[in-house]
Amino acid sequence: MPIEAAKKTEVIKTYRAGDKDTGSTSIQIALLTTRIRQLTGHLQSHKKDFAARRGLLVLVGRRSRLLKYMSNSDRTGYLDLIQKLGIRA
Repeated sequence: MPIEAAKKTEVIKTYRAGDKDTGSTSIQIALLTTRIRQLTGHLQSHKKDFAARRGLLVLVGRRSRLLKYMSNSDRTGYLDLIQKLGIRA
């Protein structure tokens, strides 16, 4: 289940650093968070969709690795991003 194009461009505009920024770490994390929330909602109503569950675990792992990278490279950006996204309370 991909993210709708309008939602994806909205997320990119919200988290980009410059006008031509489309793939920075913060954008990738924000897009993964959007997909994780979408899949979580899907799995609440479709409890036996194990393929989607595995996909969710893959996305969570990828986001975790990106968050770890961002934490090591840009600590202030990392703290701002997790606060904006509402993750890692």
